[in-house]
Amino acid sequence: MDEHRSPRNPRTPAVLGAVAAGGVAGAEARWVLGVLFPDGPGGWPWTTFVINLSGCLLIGVLLTVLVELTTPHPLLRPLLATGVLGGYTTFSTWSVDLLHLAAAGRTAAAVGYLVATPLLAVAACGAGVALTRRAARRGTGR
Repeated sequence: MDEHRSPRNPRTPAVLGAVAAGGVAGAEARWVLGVLFPDGPGGWPWTTFVINLSGCLLIGVLLTVLVELTTPHPLLRPLLATGVLGGYTTFSTWSVDLLHLAAAGRTAAAVGYLVATPLLAVAACGAGVALTRRAARRGTGR
């Protein structure tokens, strides 16, 4: 297959379609959670915080399964990782929430949110990888 037409090439229409379809699903899931669990004005943005941490945990789990444990269809990774979980997580909303906390005069909360979100997001992703590898070892008896 021509390298430029391969599903692994991020510029192919199939990959772009998978990312777009997944992105819509992930963004819709995030929107529903925002409607079901709205954050009060000036308060800690718990919904965005939980969305970003859970999305990073799921990215760790998903990519471990796709890269280490299975031989998936080439479009599954762009659909689920880049699309669904990329659309689900929202670091642009994190930055807007951060500005709202600062504008509300909640400097300590803003700094806490600024530091906690990226650190815990990376930790959640690492936990997803570690837990998935542990579960895989238990499943194979290694």
